[in-house]
Amino acid sequence: MPELPEVEALAAFLREKAVGKVVTRVDVAAISVLKTFDPPVTALGGLTVTSIGRHGKFVDLDCDGVHLIVHLARAGWLRWSDALSPKPPKPGGPLALRVHLNDESGFDLTEAGTRKRLAVYVVRDPADVPGIARLGVDPLSDEFTVARLQEILTSAGRAQIKGVLRDQAVIAGIGNAYSDEVLHAAKLSPFQPSSTLDADGVANLHAVIIDELTTALKRAEGLAAKDLKDSKRTNMRVHGRTGETCPVCGDVVREVSFADSSLQYCATCQTGGKILADRRMSKLLK
Repeated sequence: MPELPEVEALAAFLREKAVGKVVTRVDVAAISVLKTFDPPVTALGGLTVTSIGRHGKFVDLDCDGVHLIVHLARAGWLRWSDALSPKPPKPGGPLALRVHLNDESGFDLTEAGTRKRLAVYVVRDPADVPGIARLGVDPLSDEFTVARLQEILTSAGRAQIKGVLRDQAVIAGIGNAYSDEVLHAAKLSPFQPSSTLDADGVANLHAVIIDELTTALKRAEGLAAKDLKDSKRTNMRVHGRTGETCPVCGDVVREVSFADSSLQYCATCQTGGKILADRRMSKLLK
């Protein structure tokens, strides 16, 4: 799933490519992708793309005050074309929505797999999107201070720190991948209760969050949309690297699996050598 660094880089890419151009047509190939009906998607026709913003993991195209907002979910992506086909797309397949601009450029929103979660909203105010209205603090904003993080972790009580970092209503933009990377760099177990961090631990975690996201964002700057996913995968230290060698200590990267996701960690770096229970594997071994 694209997270804050990739979504911000994607927004920057669209600022360069789309701002100042006029939307001539929007083709909806999968009606399920549209989560709103007023204004209708046809209202975008003839409007100029005036700015591109980001809210957590949402991309916001402001078109003369009407906002086309996209959440790419787990398997969605944006594919830019300098010469987009003028033919209306056929229903079916990965294509969900196509946006045409007045110089024949534009982009497709696609989604792989059978679980369709890609979401598109056409609204007058970004706050009309429920997922945006409930967003927590942006970790790259001035509001994300050490004191704010301390307040978040204290309020979370015994909740596992991995879940708190991923909760979009608490901190906006960090998902499964970067929470794994942050916890590895901070030398914290993903299962550690949030409120157990002391003042030094909170300050260290705050610094690591800023550093991890800022570094990832710098790597993504200037990349074309098609290259962002590969850049993210290539630079992960533990996430998605089960069975590989930890680049810090040389131990093996391990995994804990859940119903529809998994986390990766290094026991030596994060849990004092303790191997975390993997409920899925435990059931298989019985």
